[in-house]
Amino acid sequence: MLQAKFGLTTPEERVLRIRNTLRNFTQEDVQEPLKLVPVIRYNQPGKLIVMNDKPVMLLAQGDLDEGDDLTLDQAANRVLARMEAQRTALRDQYNSRWLALSAVKSTAGLLALVAFWYGSYRSWRWVKRLYRRRILENRSWIPQSWRRFIGAIETRLYALLTILLGIMALYVWLSWAFSLFPWTRVWGASLGDWSVRVLQEIAISMVSALPGLMIVLIIFLLTAFILKLLKAVLNQVAEGRLQLPGIHPETVGATRKLISVVVWLFALSAAYPFLPGANSLAFKGISVFFGLMLTLGSAGVMNHAMSGLVLIYSRALRKGDVIRVADNEGLVSEIGMLATKIITRENYVVTVPNAVVVSGKITNLSAQNDGGGINLTVSVTIGYDTPWRQVHAMLELAARRALGIDQDQPPLVRQLSLMDWYIAYELQVRLIPGQSLAAARNELHSHIQDVFNEFNVQIMSPNFVMQPEGSVTVAKENWYSAPAVPPDGNKK
Repeated sequence: MLQAKFGLTTPEERVLRIRNTLRNFTQEDVQEPLKLVPVIRYNQPGKLIVMNDKPVMLLAQGDLDEGDDLTLDQAANRVLARMEAQRTALRDQYNSRWLALSAVKSTAGLLALVAFWYGSYRSWRWVKRLYRRRILENRSWIPQSWRRFIGAIETRLYALLTILLGIMALYVWLSWAFSLFPWTRVWGASLGDWSVRVLQEIAISMVSALPGLMIVLIIFLLTAFILKLLKAVLNQVAEGRLQLPGIHPETVGATRKLISVVVWLFALSAAYPFLPGANSLAFKGISVFFGLMLTLGSAGVMNHAMSGLVLIYSRALRKGDVIRVADNEGLVSEIGMLATKIITRENYVVTVPNAVVVSGKITNLSAQNDGGGINLTVSVTIGYDTPWRQVHAMLELAARRALGIDQDQPPLVRQLSLMDWYIAYELQVRLIPGQSLAAARNELHSHIQDVFNEFNVQIMSPNFVMQPEGSVTVAKENWYSAPAVPPDGNKK
């Protein structure tokens, strides 16, 4: 920008004159470098830029911008450098030998780039074979047990390194090839400036993020220390060495998980402002996206989770209890936050959602027995023609014969109801701790049939029109009809 006025010549007229001068230069003039000559015009010091001893433009003290804070020499040298770059590009543009040499150089550079890519690919194949052989021979530094999770990690890392180096080599070749030709020289300069600017921004961002990362690290270390302290206290409660109001040994696991979630959420909330890029629009958009997903998908999950907390803190169930929920009866193997797992008598694992468990009726068969035994009840229906005292005695005899029954607890027989054609009896016994409910029920049913057949009492419910002439029983000699085998193993 020219601002000085020489006599009657305005800055606008000076610009037009310089433009016309540049248009009149010949190819021979362009071959000569620009020079800077100090002159004095109208009692004003100036710097005259000449090319092939022909004046190009005059820069005076009045042309300087006060905001740039430059001297006349500094401003003249800056203008000279810019015009020299343009003169060099213009000279190269009409130099066929230079263009041909630049084409040869760029082609040679491209061949070198392709050779580098091919060599990288071959070296990756060699590294792949090498580590495959080392893994088979178990001579690698990484333990063999880790290989199932990470595989040939060395080969993948080397492949990633070769890809990055290949991309960098392509970038360098493009920047160099563009700088060879006058028409694309500005692109080469832009690529170089862009890479330097990106590296500078990355370095500045890393350095500026260090204080925030240190604060985040301190917050997480304090959080981990607090959780370890809470874990030590809750372990004392679980072992019965310490008593805290509202916390029982069976609820320690759920309490630890809840406290961990709350503490970590608080730590994340405190560390969020110090994370790099926390205030960026991308970070905020991701937070909104995950919040929307959590809001839309957490209704059913939260229902089961809250039901699991009700089960745990109400202590209605404990791990190891034998329960009956709907059509499922078995041993509680796990009470999770979302579901309860039951091992049935068929050795099936039934997963029942906690919301279903809470909404239905839960029968805990082992909650009231301190010794660990389970109460087992079986029912039979016997006609009115059989004395009830005899039925009581036979049921008690079957209970004494059955294995797995706690004989220290006398069996209990109840008459539940007097029906139209028969009486409903119930036998209740206590099982030995650790005895399988399904096996004990099968054992007791077998002895009840044997005892009733032994005393010639009909166990079939007499719901009929006409009374049979004889009792519907199985004679003792027919107890082990083929293919059944008696306990001594001798077939009859």
